[in-house]
Amino acid sequence: MYSISEIERITGLRPSTLRYYEQEGILPHVQRGTSGRREYSDEVLEWLELVIALKDTGMSIDDIKAYTELIRQGDVSLDARKYFLLEHKAKVEQSVSLTQFHLEKIISKIAIYDGLMFKKMK
Repeated sequence: MYSISEIERITGLRPSTLRYYEQEGILPHVQRGTSGRREYSDEVLEWLELVIALKDTGMSIDDIKAYTELIRQGDVSLDARKYFLLEHKAKVEQSVSLTQFHLEKIISKIAIYDGLMFKKMK
């Protein structure tokens, strides 16, 4: 079991964010110790890592909540969950492709500057 400060150190998520996720129903299964402090299991940590991946790839909190709700429905929602993630995957792939395109433009511009600076040094 992990304390809230250990989860912060591992994930980089602030305690206020963790409490918000719990309050919004994004973070299920947070246990409380005998002193009343939150205790996070490996399962919760694994879930948080997925939430971070979804958020960092552009998924909104509302969509993460919707996905969480599908998980709570159990096996009857397996198809819906897979479709949900496939749609997000397609959006991420499109974003990565566009970022790669822009990166190539930037690299080309740097190469032009390298060429101009080399000519200037002669």
